[in-house]
Amino acid sequence: QVQLVESGGGLVQAGGSLRLSCAASGRTFSSYGVGWFRQAPGKEREFVAACNWSGGSTTYADSVKGRFTISRDNAKNRAYLQMHSLKPEDTAVYYCAAKPGRAGYDYWGQGTQVTVAS
Repeated sequence: QVQLVESGGGLVQAGGSLRLSCAASGRTFSSYGVGWFRQAPGKEREFVAACNWSGGSTTYADSVKGRFTISRDNAKNRAYLQMHSLKPEDTAVYYCAAKPGRAGYDYWGQGTQVTVAS
């Protein structure tokens, strides 16, 4: 049983940085994989980044490689998405999600808005 709440979204200028946080409840969070997804107006939800239970293994979408970094702090039940060199096309609602082992993503947050001004 895991509940997720995103925070840290807002308005930034192109080329700026922003860090998103995902607060999780439940002891089992430390054994779950974590993913970040985003959805822009009129578009489908897309994968952004993911990491395993320890954060030692990460995967990124080609569009954000070299600019975004996913991490987690299991002692604090937190996951993060550090974003640098933001572009207007990064504008979207960002969601964090959690999954047990090799299963699908069972838990989702409500999302946080990120707007990048040109």
